[in-house]
Amino acid sequence: MADRFDCDNCKESLYGRKYIQSDDSPYCIPCYDSLFSNTCEECKELIGHDARELFYEDRHYHEHCFRCFRCDRSLADEPFTSQDEALLCNDCYCNEFSSKCVACDKIVMPGSRKLEYSGSTWHEDCFVCHSCEQPIGSKSFIPDKDEHYCLQCYEDKFAPRCTRCKKTLAKGGVTYRDEPWHKECFVCTSCKTQLAGQHFTSRDDSPYCLKCFGSLYSKKCEACSKPITGFGGGKYISFEDRQWHQPCFTCSQCSVTLVGAGFFPDGDRILCRDCNTNL
Repeated sequence: MADRFDCDNCKESLYGRKYIQSDDSPYCIPCYDSLFSNTCEECKELIGHDARELFYEDRHYHEHCFRCFRCDRSLADEPFTSQDEALLCNDCYCNEFSSKCVACDKIVMPGSRKLEYSGSTWHEDCFVCHSCEQPIGSKSFIPDKDEHYCLQCYEDKFAPRCTRCKKTLAKGGVTYRDEPWHKECFVCTSCKTQLAGQHFTSRDDSPYCLKCFGSLYSKKCEACSKPITGFGGGKYISFEDRQWHQPCFTCSQCSVTLVGAGFFPDGDRILCRDCNTNL
């Protein structure tokens, strides 16, 4: 008598029937499917041995059940993503969750290069300088209302220009007569010394350091022949067409100070009362 060849589960004979061997034990098809097949996450039915099974994040699907939650498109051979456990094709995901480029109004695809600024998103190639229309990329830029400029275009268009050299002032500088100057360009008209942070004066709208102004335009002290500038609180005495520094206004004979005292002119000399009396 021939040996029996039965299903390991239901014990029915497998002679003349299809069966599947598992762990050295034979099973009829119905028993094998009920014992070993996974349940489809979508339709909740068993995924039979002869069905194509798809697996994603501990979940199993029939091939025909693995579809986009929004458009019902098959995802078996398509890129997809998951949102709150719902499967979405890339198109539906982008339409629902991805940002749109404010320049071209097209979707910024996940993983693509983009730029985000002030709550808005651009494709990298769409974020361009408003003036030269070149992509700004990772370079520095300056916003102006709803427009963006690369540094060079912003300086050319908006930055003030130095009154002397006509080049842009990116930062710093000084203002003289309501006009902008580079610090290194704002110099004494005569000696070219930089005047930024220094005391200076002007003549005919041209700036001068105090030394040059005194040397060129100030009257000279009758006693010491040095310029009388009047800057820094310096006081001086004026008589007829002659001027003296206050410390230099002394009697020509005895050198006593004549500031606040009576004096007498004697040709090019000035004398105190006593020296004039003794003449």
